[in-house]
Amino acid sequence: MSGKPLNPAIEGWYTLEAKPHLIGTRCKSCGTYFFPRQTHYCRNPACESTDFEEVELSRRGHVWSYTNACYKPPEPFVAPEPFEPYAIAAVKLEKEEMVVLGQVIEGVGVEDLKVGMPMELVLEPLHETDEDVKVTWKWQPAGE
Repeated sequence: MSGKPLNPAIEGWYTLEAKPHLIGTRCKSCGTYFFPRQTHYCRNPACESTDFEEVELSRRGHVWSYTNACYKPPEPFVAPEPFEPYAIAAVKLEKEEMVVLGQVIEGVGVEDLKVGMPMELVLEPLHETDEDVKVTWKWQPAGE
């Protein structure tokens, strides 16, 4: 990869640390977690709170479900050319017990995934601009 700086493809959704975290919110009243962040009202039907705190979500979880994406996503997503199908995993986070859908790292297809397998959050380059390399978060199989 080039010596260009790494920057997030989507600002404010994840940290850029060596061990990245998704950035979510937690309702201060009922404790419900949200990703992406929720700031206007609690979507928990039993709660009327509008008070949230920003939190770093669990980096690890287990595959809840998975599929493959066989079509090129529409803009603003930037897909490499030529387009190659990729795996998507719905991962149930360890602490929050919420399911977060995300792309799986390059080189891991649906044939490599199974429900219940451990996964961890990583960063992977999405595309390069004249100024920087845009990175995004993805799921990667993890040993336990």
